[in-house]
Amino acid sequence: MRKKQRIPGAIYTQSYVYNFHFHLIWTTKYRRELFTTPELVDEMKTLLNRIAELNEITIEAMEVMPDHIHLLISFKPKLAPTTVVKAFKGASARLFFKNHPDIKASAFWGGHLWTRSYYMSTLGNMSHEVVETYIEGQRLKG
Repeated sequence: MRKKQRIPGAIYTQSYVYNFHFHLIWTTKYRRELFTTPELVDEMKTLLNRIAELNEITIEAMEVMPDHIHLLISFKPKLAPTTVVKAFKGASARLFFKNHPDIKASAFWGGHLWTRSYYMSTLGNMSHEVVETYIEGQRLKG
């Protein structure tokens, strides 16, 4: 009996094998610097981790900057990238504003935490390690 070869970095399920890694970035409305304390940064990280868990998304690297979010994520092929973005942005805004109605009322016109736009790319010819190192280095630049 021949032993099956495993693909390095691939994720194996009962039905399929995949190796998707996406770099996702989005910003606060008007690029307002909101996540300026360790408590607010930790709260947003907790929210994003919870959203990922509920949607079967793996967060491989994350950084919450004062006015934007960086994620390196992987998810099953059954999910569309736009569905993943909507899950993160929609649920995080809803939950964050529920915890901070004062911020919603004072700082963000129209009740929006995030801009409508975002950046998402597959790793392509960049290695997983390069993107992960880039995300981890963001906090040091600030």
